[in-house]
Amino acid sequence: MPKIELHRHLEGSVRLSTLVDIARQYRLPFGPATEENLRPLVQMTDKDPRSAAGFLSKFRALREFYRSPEIIQRIARESIEDASADNIRYMELRFTPKALCNLTEISFADAVALVCDAANDAAQEYGIMVRYIVSINRHEPVELGTRALQAAITHQDKGITGFDLAGDETNYPATLFYKVFQQAKAAGFGITVHAGEWAGAISVWDAVGNLLADRVGHGINILRDEALLPILVERGTVLEVCPLSNVLSGVVDSLGEHPLRALTEKGVQTTINTDDPSVCDVTLTDEISLAIENGQMALADVADYTLRAAKAAFLPDDERQALVAQFRDWYNQLD
Repeated sequence: MPKIELHRHLEGSVRLSTLVDIARQYRLPFGPATEENLRPLVQMTDKDPRSAAGFLSKFRALREFYRSPEIIQRIARESIEDASADNIRYMELRFTPKALCNLTEISFADAVALVCDAANDAAQEYGIMVRYIVSINRHEPVELGTRALQAAITHQDKGITGFDLAGDETNYPATLFYKVFQQAKAAGFGITVHAGEWAGAISVWDAVGNLLADRVGHGINILRDEALLPILVERGTVLEVCPLSNVLSGVVDSLGEHPLRALTEKGVQTTINTDDPSVCDVTLTDEISLAIENGQMALADVADYTLRAAKAAFLPDDERQALVAQFRDWYNQLD
């Protein structure tokens, strides 16, 4: 089936084989440069605690691998190749310029250009439509958010259509970045905010009510607030749900207990995504299959989830309508 991915982080989409190559080239101090040795550093395993700390520790290790512009380009290209191999026909790939600049010491604008140029070349080659979301972290200075936004505006013509807030939602409210997101909205970017994942429903209201988020990354804790839920339903706010990531990061205990079905049945606009396919060792096909196997959706529901994602794409109206029509036609052919 052709698929859509709205919530995928570049930094969590790196092949183990690529990390092995980088570790060998730069003699990184992680022990033997083998997939078996690197896997527990960058991928959730059965031995990892199911917690936010355990999950985020993988990204601290991953940031050690962005050593050159060529590495950034390689990872961007391979992320498109992998999505295409999973028959993803439309993807919004998000990335954090700060993560790519720590060791390369290039500018945020250069990092944005490297990702977009390499991924756009691959997208054209593989016949996949890709747009980009520049992401910033709550727990980092607001000044970095302003720099990332300026880099996104500078290269908006390369396919950047969204702006995202991620990071520690428990200790850093979204309102710290109010002015940055006002500017992002004025620049024409779609707004998505990570909220209602590790923190409660109040963080979703912070995202939607204060940052005017069009979509919410995760957002599954809104079920805890009977007052907020109908507001989101009425507004048509879209949730970018990432079920396996929620289990591996300790948000829910199991896929069978995930609230995806409950949210959908209550009228919330839910979509299904991978979040970090290499960290979670999952593809979008896997996510859908696991959701079906664990009673969260039926095979017949896949088209509905996909069309909801198409309608929520950060695209101009005419392009979004064309995307919806194309996917509707593909799924009608499958019937």
